[in-house]
Amino acid sequence: MTSSQFPRPPRPNLAFRQLRGQRSPGEFAAAVRRAAREIGERVSCDARYIGRVEAGEIRCPNYAYERVFLHMFPGRTLVDLGFAPRSAVRGRGARTADEAPPMHTNSRPHGPGETHGACETYVTPDSYETHESYGTHAYDEQNHEESDVQRRAFMTGGTVTVAAASLGPFGLTFGGPAAAAGRPVHRAGSSEAGALEEAVRKIRLLDDRHGADGLYRRAAAPLRTAYALLDAGTTRQTVADRLYSGAGELAISVGWLAHDSGRFDDARSHYAEALATARMAGDPALEAHAFCNTAFLARDAGRPREAVRAAQAAQRAARPLGSHRLMSLLALREAGGWAGLADRAGCEQALARAQALFERGATDSDPEWMTFYGEAELEGLEAQCWSTLGDWPRAARHARRAAQLQDPHFTRNIALYTAELADDLARGGRPDEAATAGERVLDLLDQVQSSRIQTMLAGTARVLLPHRRAAGVSAFLDRHASQPRTA
Repeated sequence: MTSSQFPRPPRPNLAFRQLRGQRSPGEFAAAVRRAAREIGERVSCDARYIGRVEAGEIRCPNYAYERVFLHMFPGRTLVDLGFAPRSAVRGRGARTADEAPPMHTNSRPHGPGETHGACETYVTPDSYETHESYGTHAYDEQNHEESDVQRRAFMTGGTVTVAAASLGPFGLTFGGPAAAAGRPVHRAGSSEAGALEEAVRKIRLLDDRHGADGLYRRAAAPLRTAYALLDAGTTRQTVADRLYSGAGELAISVGWLAHDSGRFDDARSHYAEALATARMAGDPALEAHAFCNTAFLARDAGRPREAVRAAQAAQRAARPLGSHRLMSLLALREAGGWAGLADRAGCEQALARAQALFERGATDSDPEWMTFYGEAELEGLEAQCWSTLGDWPRAARHARRAAQLQDPHFTRNIALYTAELADDLARGGRPDEAATAGERVLDLLDQVQSSRIQTMLAGTARVLLPHRRAAGVSAFLDRHASQPRTA
C-alpha cells in the first residue's frame, strides 16, 4: 500500500465540541434525539456518535443529522458547526486522485468507521443513501441502521433475511459458518478488532429493531471466528485487550439473542463463556455485563435466588467503574430476583436504590452497551417486578409509562412494554383495555420477532378467553389466533 492510500488523519471538530458545553456526550446525544423528534426525524444518536463527530471522524453528517443539527442551532450552517461542506466530501466525484479507494484486495479498511472522504451515512427509515464499496462488499461501518438492501430485504423477507443481509458482509464471518470453523486465521490486528467491535454494534442494533428470533443462528459464525482470532494471538497487548473485550461482548450479545428467543441453555453457556473471558482478561466492565445478563436469565428461567446473587456479583465488579447508570440497572436486576422470591421488602429497597442511582445522571464512564437503558427501560423493569409480585395496577402504570417514553428506534422494546401492559391489564380485571394494548402489539409483530413477546401475548390471550364478550376482546383473540408462530 502506498502512502497516498492511507486515510488522512481526522481533525478534531472543535466548533462542535464547544457547542456541547458542559454536557456529557451521553446527555448531548439525548438532546439530539429530542430535537430529532421535534421535527419528525429518527436518529439513534449516542455518546459514541458524538465522540466520533468531535474527533473529526465524521467530516459531514447525513441529511437527517444535518436537519437535526440545523434545527438545534438555527442560523448556523454545517461549516459553522465544524463540518466540511457536503460538496467537498460527498461521493466518488468529490475525491481527488490521491483519495481514490484502493483496488480490490483481501484486506479490509483500517478500522471501524474509516470510510474516509465520504459523508457519515447514518440511514433513517425515510432517507436511504448510497454506500461506498470496498472490493465486493458495501463496507459501511459508520452506518448504525440497516442499509437500503437490508430495508428491502426486511420488507420482503422478514427478520431472518435482515440478519443475513446485515451480518453477511462482516469480515468476521469469512464466508459463513463452515468457513469460519475450518479456515486458518492469521494473527489479528487492529482491523480485526475493529470489525469485531462493529459486529457487536450491528447485532445490538438489529435486535433493538427486530428482536432476536432469526438473528441467533446467523450471529454464531462471527462468535466462532472471534474466539479463533483469540487463539491465533496477536503481537500487541492493546489489540489483545480489544479482542478479549470484543469477543466477550459478542458472546453476551449472542447469549442475549438465545435468551430472548427462548433458548435458555444456550444463553447460559454464552454468558458463562463471556464471564470466563472477562476473568482471563481481568476486565471488570465485561465481568459486570456478563453477571448482569446472567441475573436476567436466572430470573426468567425461574431461579430467582441465583438472579439475586448474580446481580450482587455484578455490582461488586461494577463499583470501581464509576457508572451510576450501570449500578442502577444492576440494582434493578437484583430487584427482579427479590420479586421472584416474593420478597417485597427486598424488591422495594433495590428499586429505590435503582431510582436514586439513575437520577444521578449519565457519565462518560457509562458502558457503550447501555444505550438502551433510559427512563423507559427503568419503568419497564419496575413494571416486571410489580407484575411478579402480583400488584397488577402498579405494574400496568409503569408499563404504560415505559411504552410512552421509549425512543421509537427501539421497536422491540415498545412491543415488549406494550405486551407487558396488556398482560397486567388483563390480570388486573380490565379486559377491554388489555385487548386494545394487545392489538398494538400485534401491529408491531411484522417488524419484531421475539419469542419472549409472543409468549407474553399468548399468556394474555389465555387470561382474556373468559372475557370474549367484552369490548374488543373477541377481535383481539381472533387476530391473535391467526398469527403465524415462529419455529
